[in-house]
Amino acid sequence: MNFPLLSAQEAARLIKDKEVLGIGGFSSVGTPKLVPMALAEYARELHSEGKEFKVGLITGGAAGSLIDGALAQADAVFMRTPFQSDKDMRNSINSGKVAYFDLHLSHIGQDVRYGFLPKIDVAIIEASDITAEGEITLSTSVGISPTLVQQADRVIVELNRIHKGKLKGMHDIFLLDNPPYRKEIPIYRVNDRVGSCTLKVDPKKIVAVVESEVKDRIAPFTPLNETTQRIGNNVAAFLLNEWRKGGIPKEFLPLQSGVGNVANAVLGALGEDTHLPAFSMFTEVIQNSVIDLMMKGRISFATGSSFTLSEDKLDMMYENLDFFKERVLLRPQEITNHPEMVRRLGIIAVNTALEADIFGNVNSTHVMGSKMMNGIGGSADFSRNAFLSIFTTPSTAKDGLISSIVPQVSHVDSTEHDVRVLVTEQGVADLRGKSPKERAACIIENCAHPDYKELLWDYVKLSEGKGYHTPFSLKNALKMHLAFAETGDMRNTKYE
Repeated sequence: MNFPLLSAQEAARLIKDKEVLGIGGFSSVGTPKLVPMALAEYARELHSEGKEFKVGLITGGAAGSLIDGALAQADAVFMRTPFQSDKDMRNSINSGKVAYFDLHLSHIGQDVRYGFLPKIDVAIIEASDITAEGEITLSTSVGISPTLVQQADRVIVELNRIHKGKLKGMHDIFLLDNPPYRKEIPIYRVNDRVGSCTLKVDPKKIVAVVESEVKDRIAPFTPLNETTQRIGNNVAAFLLNEWRKGGIPKEFLPLQSGVGNVANAVLGALGEDTHLPAFSMFTEVIQNSVIDLMMKGRISFATGSSFTLSEDKLDMMYENLDFFKERVLLRPQEITNHPEMVRRLGIIAVNTALEADIFGNVNSTHVMGSKMMNGIGGSADFSRNAFLSIFTTPSTAKDGLISSIVPQVSHVDSTEHDVRVLVTEQGVADLRGKSPKERAACIIENCAHPDYKELLWDYVKLSEGKGYHTPFSLKNALKMHLAFAETGDMRNTKYE
């Protein structure tokens, strides 16, 4: 079948006001780029004529500035889910211009299939290859692209020639049946392949193919500093000690790690200790440090939903394709983040918190309880079901004006029941088997910054001797947040 070969501008004009778009890709890579940018220009053109034009956006995860940023700047979005990391989209969400709802990343694909979310009118995905029969080789990510093209009425394919012929065989596309016909996911080892290398699309759905040579735009990682390096070293030291004393099996276990400098620091520290056997990863994002450690023989295999790599690391992978095709797989995020997989494989999960309270509740998403940052992502997918659930955060923010350890988090994303270990640059709090009062003591002494320890202990003492299971004060729980809001410094907290 010959598909309509259109320009990005022509493809954008196939999209109508109030339609819901399913955007392929994950973690801002493997996403369509030309059509969303053309759509933003089309929206501006219509707005200048006094016409309304806004679309809904359902993605697998972060979509990046070429999608979220461009469309937010054009005031062309009325609804967004589940995760974003662009400042313009964030501002539109927090100002009320965009209706945003947060969602676990393992849920978004199945919620689309179950009909819990608005119907997908148009799916826009990036491919590295396509056949006349509608067999698509995706590019540098999978996300929920298989579900989007399955559920959408129409499909637009951006064919990115940069990746042509290079990614064949590196995807494992497997979709779950809906209940009551669902069976187990037949993955028992990180490197088990259970699906297809290609994504099969009904050719009649494909209304446009747009040729592209636009590279993924990866925001540079923040360089390691003393704080992040100490956090990474603390996590690695804890895991190595657990392994040496038998708390982790001698073969070690697959690791899941978020994106960023702390994750790189953790992986780097683990990779440097040659007493530890080479380990595998079952995670959302395969980032730079994974490629480096794989080349050194320290990571044996990695499953993820995207290659979130800088240009030089992607080039390194392409230059050693035979090596990497034996060691990496890209899967749908519904598989990489699935509770069944996390629990069966015994994954060690390492994720990031904005703040944590003295009982182990974690806020990953909201600044001062109200301003959305990015979204929960997949952190809770992993933390609730992990063999070990670790959260990391610097002990302070804003040059010490904010304590990341507080009496009560201003928003809860992962509860105390799912957080087993908390790590800051100050140290490690192992919360397993501890009561609320014991947790509070452990976190204050091991994770809080010295400037805030006395304040946190003062809060605990407010309820001493009152017969409470949890030392909680309704009057004072958010006093540290109020002090920052009123004076700009949490150290000015006054309890009642």
